[in-house]
Amino acid sequence: MEPKQIKEGYLVKKGTVLNSWKAVWVVLSEDGVEFYKKKTDNSPKGMIPLKGATLTSPCQDFGKRTMVFKITTEKKQDHFFQATHVEERESWVKDVNRAMTCLAGGKRFARKSTRRSIRLPDSVNLNELYLLMKDQDNGVKELKLEKEKKVYNHCFTGATAVEWLISKGKARNKPEALMLASGLMNEGFLQPAGELSKQGAEEGAQSVLLDEPDALYFFADSGFFCEGYSSDEDSILKEEFRGNIVKQGCLLKQGHKRKNWKVRKFILRDDPAYLHYYDPTKGEEYPLGSIHLRGSVVTAVEFVPDAKKYEVDGNLFEIITSDERHYFLQAAAAEERKQWIQAVQAVAKSGK
Repeated sequence: MEPKQIKEGYLVKKGTVLNSWKAVWVVLSEDGVEFYKKKTDNSPKGMIPLKGATLTSPCQDFGKRTMVFKITTEKKQDHFFQATHVEERESWVKDVNRAMTCLAGGKRFARKSTRRSIRLPDSVNLNELYLLMKDQDNGVKELKLEKEKKVYNHCFTGATAVEWLISKGKARNKPEALMLASGLMNEGFLQPAGELSKQGAEEGAQSVLLDEPDALYFFADSGFFCEGYSSDEDSILKEEFRGNIVKQGCLLKQGHKRKNWKVRKFILRDDPAYLHYYDPTKGEEYPLGSIHLRGSVVTAVEFVPDAKKYEVDGNLFEIITSDERHYFLQAAAAEERKQWIQAVQAVAKSGK
């Protein structure tokens, strides 16, 4: 019986020979992980067998590079993959773990909820807890806090997170709340924002610092950014990033000059309405570009002018901005295209 395909999508992978990180198309089946240079390629660049393999997540071997997980084969070869955001990493990790468990037990892959823990009770689901903490109405309030002549946007103190866990009945007491918050830190759901919390994370002392009023943290998928006292021009640029993140993920984007297609990470924000795009192999400090969506039109299209046939796999859509700039994007699947179009349309109508 042919191995069943379980999941596919873009991830960033570290080269096995060179240390460069590149966006690749990844296909998970019941017995292995294949990765392709392009989604349209017929043959993979490589295949990772899952029999006897182990998975490490979060993998913190690369310092500032977050959202990484590691698959180590039976022959002790390490393969490092990086997702674009927390939910995406958790989804891949859950499915790879399940595939390995089924393979080891001689069973066919079947989805079921798995409980993951790091020195925590089996009943704790950190992913669910993180989503509750992020809830805009009942979660931890994201604030604009000022420390050491810097302004930290979309963040909160460790003490606030600890108090929330106790007040919502997620922890019975402060030591238990600190253990939960440390677990969220270790898994990459919470990130250190200020110098104090960053230093604590590097020294492994975050459980102590989480209760400090000066230790600042932010949600991994929030609109967090830090600004110093700067010129008016810098403040205008920062204004683009104040909105909440509505949607994020990888899409193919056609270049304006060379007309070639490249994988880009996109982050859609509302109020103000912006779509920023980044090199997925690098950090999010500086976007490659931004699309101001107010007054823009987004539609599905069937073809793109000047596009080479072998580079287009369908699921195309176009954004035309209010100043008549055209952006052509390519989703991996029809449903994904539909979701992006709906999200961009909603932000374009309501955003300023």
